[in-house]
Formats: sequence, C-alpha cells, structure tokens
Amino acid sequence: MTEILYIILGAFVAYLMGSFITAIWYGKQYHGIDIRTCGSGNAGATNTFRVLGKRAGTIVMLIDIFKGWLATSLAVLLVRFDIIDPLQLDVYKLIYGLAAVTGHIFPIFERFKGGKGIATLLGMVFSIQFEAALVCLAVFLIVLIASKYVSLGSIISTLSFPLMIIFIPRFHTQTPIVIVFGFAIFLMVVLTHKKNIKRLFHGEENKTYLIPRKNH
Repeated sequence: MTEILYIILGAFVAYLMGSFITAIWYGKQYHGIDIRTCGSGNAGATNTFRVLGKRAGTIVMLIDIFKGWLATSLAVLLVRFDIIDPLQLDVYKLIYGLAAVTGHIFPIFERFKGGKGIATLLGMVFSIQFEAALVCLAVFLIVLIASKYVSLGSIISTLSFPLMIIFIPRFHTQTPIVIVFGFAIFLMVVLTHKKNIKRLFHGEENKTYLIPRKNH
C-alpha cells in the first residue's frame, strides 16, 4: 500500500512539473504577452521561436527538455529508497514521464490548455534511453533542415524511437513495454498534430528556417 502511495504521489508531482508551461511563463514575464494569443497559438518552443525570437525559443526548449528529464528521473528516487526493484525502473520512468507530458498538454495551472509536449517528451526519452534520444534529436534536425517543417520533424523523429529499439541491437531493451510506449507516443504526437498534418497535405504548413535564408 505504501508503495502505491509513493508511486501515485510521484506521478502527481511529475504532472505538476509538466504543468509549468515555460512558453507562457516566459512570454508573460519578459515580453508581457500570452504566447497562446500569438502566431500559431501553441504554447511551445516552436511558436516562441517564431514570435519572440531564437533566444526565447532556445530558452523555452531547453527548460521544457529539462523538465521532462527531471520529472521522469523522479522514478530513480523509488530505487534509491528501495521502494521498487531496480528492474522496474524503466516502467516507472514511463509512468512519470507520461504524467509530465500529460501535464504539458493539459496543464492544471493554465486551464488545461498547454503545448504539444514534444520538448518535454524528448526530455523523457533522454532519461529513459539517452543515446536513442540523441539519434531522435538528430533525425528531427535533419528532417527540419531538409523540409523546413517542425511538425514533420517531430512526427518522424518520434517514430524513429520505437523503430530503433526494435531493429538496432545497441538500443534493445529488457523492458518490452518501452516499445509499446514508443508507438503509443507516436500515435499521441500524430493526434496532437492533426491540424499540422492537414496543412502539410494542403501545402499550407508554416515553415521554419533553422538556417537563415540568404537575401538575393
């Protein structure tokens, strides 16, 4: 019973951490605006980049990644205090990480209207499988630079995580639920990007130029 209470408490704390929406806080604190009323209306790093510039976008992205990593890593405390078996660590990291991502998408502090959770999700993957997360980040950047679409980069890089776990021996896991999680997260990202996908098919999606265009 005590174990269950600790697990629930940890998940709740992770959700609260996820509910701290950096883009909203930064926009109001340093620019006096609610980022949700500008640009695409999304409370995330991409919209912050477009509306407030690279410095603001970078700060928001890094804090959101750290937030996801820290919330997920709360599970380590359960092992340190002998509340769970070390073999269960990845499972509880998944629980806490998903709680943080859920908090980012449906933040209790912002009337349940947050961002899409991509940076927080990346932080979660960093905590679970660091090397695979680096590859996912590389895939995202390659797709973004090639296509100029953040949404496409997010979708493809998310799909690359479970595929790497399955097909690349270096990333194999003894916790099969991680693979299930990977595909579940991919589905969640697709669902949260439905409007973006529709715009991609119609050629109306906003482009993001990571490498500045040359003026002719």
